[in-house]
Parts: sequence; C-alpha cells; structure tokens
Amino acid sequence: MTMELAVDIMRNLLQTGLILAIPILGTATVVGLLVSFIQSITSLQEQTLTFVPKLVCVSLAIILSANFIIRTLMDFCISMFNLIPTMAQ
Repeated sequence: MTMELAVDIMRNLLQTGLILAIPILGTATVVGLLVSFIQSITSLQEQTLTFVPKLVCVSLAIILSANFIIRTLMDFCISMFNLIPTMAQ
C-alpha cells in the first residue's frame, strides 16, 4: 500500500464520519440554542429542561436519517472492500 492510498483512505474515512455526524450534531445544536434562547427570554433556568427536547429531537433525527446513514456506510464499506486487491500490491 502506498502512502497516497493510505492518505486517501483516511480522507474518505474522516469525510464519511463527518457527513454521518452532521444530521445528529446539527439537530442537537439547533435545539440546544433554541431552548437556551427560550430560557433566557423567560428567565427559566432549569438545567434539566434542555435534555428532554434534545433527546426527542436527536432520536427523531436518527430515525429519519437512518436510511441515509446505512446507505452511506454500505457505500463506504463496499469501496473499502474493492480497494483490498490494490492494498496487497
């Protein structure tokens, strides 16, 4: 395996990981900001109030993006399996 191939594999791995994390982390960030904004407007400083909306929204994001995540992971795994013969050279 050449250094260029190893770098390309790592780049694809990191890129795929970031693409898969975006829907979940984006949802958690947006919901957290909205709940913090509402808490600052209403002066309601309950610490446990942020967990329930985040939990529900992140769960929905995982359920709704599960097809995309599985398809992306399958494509990545297939491309890695197809690279095995070139790694042996």
